[in-house]
Amino acid sequence: MAARGTDSPLRGPVVAGFGASAPSTRSTTPVNGGSPRGSSVAIAVDDDGHPPKAGRGGGLGSVPAVGSINLASAASASSSSYTPMVVPPPTLTSPTNVRNGFFMALNIVSSVGIVLSNKWVFDAERFRFGTLLTVIHFATTFAGLEACARFGLFERKRIPIAEVAGLCATFSAFVVLTNLSLQYNSVGFYQMAKVLTTPFIVAVQTVFYKMSFSIRIKAALAVTCIGVAISSANDVSINFVGTVLALAGVAAAGMYQIWVGTRQKELNVDSFQLLYYQAPISAVMLLVCVPFFDDMSALRQWDVTVSGLMSIATSATLAFFVNLSTFLIIGKTSPITYNVVGHFKLCIVIVLGFVIFPTPIVWKNVLGILIALAGVFWYSYIKLSR
Repeated sequence: MAARGTDSPLRGPVVAGFGASAPSTRSTTPVNGGSPRGSSVAIAVDDDGHPPKAGRGGGLGSVPAVGSINLASAASASSSSYTPMVVPPPTLTSPTNVRNGFFMALNIVSSVGIVLSNKWVFDAERFRFGTLLTVIHFATTFAGLEACARFGLFERKRIPIAEVAGLCATFSAFVVLTNLSLQYNSVGFYQMAKVLTTPFIVAVQTVFYKMSFSIRIKAALAVTCIGVAISSANDVSINFVGTVLALAGVAAAGMYQIWVGTRQKELNVDSFQLLYYQAPISAVMLLVCVPFFDDMSALRQWDVTVSGLMSIATSATLAFFVNLSTFLIIGKTSPITYNVVGHFKLCIVIVLGFVIFPTPIVWKNVLGILIALAGVFWYSYIKLSR
């Protein structure tokens, strides 16, 4: 029976095993200085079905180079005892692709939902405290993971705080720098800067992690990024401080996404176990930043209402699924694939802005969305065909 092939959807066909194997030894007349008949002797056959070399030790013992051994007939006999088995590459409906597709769908739905929910929280409920809302999101994520652990969905694994401190710090820096970038830059430049996260990750993984990307992958990513830049950039204005903050935010976001993947492998943990540690530490780090980035006087005057609390709770619940699915996608695929999913989400958000909100249709944005979607589907086709 053929051995199971690799679980990665990116691998092609591999020779993974052999067919029914013959017994490890065949006994006729022992070799002890010459065969009485001079032709038929005992031979040993290794696990691959081949006779071992003369004098070679191993699990089957050593066969001395004496006597008359009919190697031609032995090879003929052994060659009929095994057949190479080729494991086909995963299909579109393979368990691996179905699982990853579910994670991506969960991320897309929850991310689009949290964008709409946050807009309601900021505008309708007037809870305009982004850093504090992020703290609530991660506190809720930790609570959700604790419930999952208690129900046996995953097993807690002790991780030294120092091992995840860098991951938590990059996420906190990403949130802080994003807020500062929005303060110093126009929305158009902010969106264009975010597009640079994809080429930044490619560059870092190529230089420091010795990973290679094919020309087709780079071309598909370039098409996607160009489309996103066209669709989201409306009012682009540049200033020095804003540019530095935006580029620093790109670096923080890129390193965070890379480390989400690498730390899972280095620490031998899954997405649940790593996020279980990162969520509360990041929440504490950001809580310290709340007085510096949120209007505390306005926060003290905010009217606590049932609808406001329900809206915040809805946003926090969606954040749990966003955070978990992000870790799952990066852990099971790659940061680049997660970036492509992110570009696809942005296209959906822009389209929903035209449909749900009274936003006039800008054909430049429509053209950018079509270009970006072409890049997304091209990238997906390349990944699924490998």
